[in-house]
Amino acid sequence: MNKEVIDTRNAPAAIGPYSQAIRAGNTVYLSGQLGLDPATGNLREGIEAQTRQVLDNLHAVAVAAGGSLDDIVKLTLLLVDLGDFAKVNEIMASRFSQPYPARATYQVAALPKAGRIEVEGVLVLQSK
Repeated sequence: MNKEVIDTRNAPAAIGPYSQAIRAGNTVYLSGQLGLDPATGNLREGIEAQTRQVLDNLHAVAVAAGGSLDDIVKLTLLLVDLGDFAKVNEIMASRFSQPYPARATYQVAALPKAGRIEVEGVLVLQSK
């Protein structure tokens, strides 16, 4: 199997030994994104700003892979506080169209850089 690394300066650089995304065939595995501003490396303030930035970052990586948010078929959300669930859902509904991706959401004890949300995804591209 051939693996292609997806990398873009329009999303934060990986903060560990991993790639922003890996393409295997028509499937792209998007690494988890935090609400980091790619220009400054700083975390956005608050759950709403972080959620919007996370989605912007995922979009940038999806575009670098040749797709968009509309090509995402599965998302995993990690939240420090499930009390943020409703606000996150509202923002996600404004960025995704139906049919929405499959999704799982988990509350976690902590995230890197004291983030409040991290999202990873899987997208499927049309054949080359």
